[in-house]
Amino acid sequence: MNRDSGFSFRKLFIMLLDRRISQAELAEKAGVSQTSISRLKNNEAISMKSLHKICNALECRIEDIMENQE
Repeated sequence: MNRDSGFSFRKLFIMLLDRRISQAELAEKAGVSQTSISRLKNNEAISMKSLHKICNALECRIEDIMENQE
């Protein structure tokens, strides 16, 4: 089964590097599981609720962390 979301979350991981935030720190701050963060690392789908929590934690907009894969 292909779990590719059709989106790239490369921008999220660049932001984390720039802000010196670990994936574990993001998971804790956003209140999402580390599995959800790992899924994003693999460009797999997670819930919109989790994406909303991540954006709130990072004080950013959804387009700041993801882009359409083409």
